[in-house]
Amino acid sequence: MSRKPASGVTTLRSLGRPKPRDGVSQARERILMAAYELFSRQGVRAVGIDTIIARADVAKMTFYHHFPSKDELVLAFLERREQLWTHQWLEAEVTRRATSPRDRLLAIFDVFDEWFQYDDFEGCSFINVLLEIFQPGPVRRATTSHLANIRVFLRGLAVAAGVSDSDDFARKWHVLMKGSIVAAGEGDRLAARRARDIGQLLLAAELS
Repeated sequence: MSRKPASGVTTLRSLGRPKPRDGVSQARERILMAAYELFSRQGVRAVGIDTIIARADVAKMTFYHHFPSKDELVLAFLERREQLWTHQWLEAEVTRRATSPRDRLLAIFDVFDEWFQYDDFEGCSFINVLLEIFQPGPVRRATTSHLANIRVFLRGLAVAAGVSDSDDFARKWHVLMKGSIVAAGEGDRLAARRARDIGQLLLAAELS
């Protein structure tokens, strides 16, 4: 059974649908939000353009006016995912929950732990797309770039915590994060707690 978040906790669901920015077409936003919901749940390869057009309730000509190719829509989806998942949810919630850099690093797994309990847990779209798109190109480059941006956040916390090799530490921490997400996808609802235990050992070794 899925758990309800604690009062005041920001979840991916509670972020809702972003309002279109000034000058952004309502049709484009409907297409992007339809793609976001479908790609997040089903992956980018399994969802066809016709399905997105039907969900967004737009004409095919309108779709191609805003997104000349599926790749361009996937790129926009990844950018939106970074906005909602990385910045407005993960970074914001970690910052809200803890004040010290060390505690914020560990809070990542507290946030993940609540995320992993939901029955509709969808995993990390960046990891999913990376595993779906093997051929070199703009989508794969964008995916690796969005993952690298998560490590920028981790490096900042590592530097503030006094870790000597912040890049190496950020990569190790990111391995724990990605590994816990994959384990949760396998059905291990306690994956974040296990990763947090390992993280405490890593921090103790780095800061001793």
